Amino acid sequence: MKAVRIYETGCVRKNNEDYFLILPEESFFAVADGMGGHNAGEIASRIAVEQLEEKAAELKSTDIQDMQDWIVQAVNQANREVYEVSLRTEGTEGMGTTLTALMIYDNKAVVGHVGDSRIYLWRNQTLTLLSEDHSMVNELVRLGELTEEKAKNHPHKHILSRALGVELNIDVDCFQLKVQDGDVFLLCTDGFSNEISDQEIAAEFSEAKSWDDHLETLKNVVIERGAPDNFTAICCIVER
Repeated sequence: MKAVRIYETGCVRKNNEDYFLILPEESFFAVADGMGGHNAGEIASRIAVEQLEEKAAELKSTDIQDMQDWIVQAVNQANREVYEVSLRTEGTEGMGTTLTALMIYDNKAVVGHVGDSRIYLWRNQTLTLLSEDHSMVNELVRLGELTEEKAKNHPHKHILSRALGVELNIDVDCFQLKVQDGDVFLLCTDGFSNEISDQEIAAEFSEAKSWDDHLETLKNVVIERGAPDNFTAICCIVER
């Protein structure tokens, strides 16, 4: 596995509440986007990713029979730690974070997902969104009460319906799919996906460039559009 990434504070925020994990040897990757007052969001995303990294140490010494169960356990462990820290640390009450994790294991991609960070698959010149945004606005779209066009500029589009660390227990979206040689998985926070459409990402990925250059181009587009939020993107390239 090879991975390239961009990690930017953006043009408005003073601190970066995104956090990411790249473990190429374990084929394990994640992005997290924290929320909360002051620097609490930054703390939440950092704790979540650190918990995943700690859990990943098991992968070198354990024969994991069910990777989906393992991912769910890892995300739940991260959720409990963020929640418990928020209860005992002043100024972090109610903090939370998104978390989207990818594991490539035994010719399968396994995904664990909470929040509105995203994971896409680029395969055969086609970009597919694999994850579902856990946001209040997306819930309205899913129920048919709001059109996708109106959702794009809805004033409450950033309000999450599900986030890590807000409650002791969390529902984790978890799924798997077979991987193919040449697949590229894109993990990103909403500071990236809110500023660049899926069509624009696909058009860029269709160009004959290195993956570093693809992300550099997309980074510049986000910055040119004002980059109102922190943004992180990781391209995970399946090479066999």
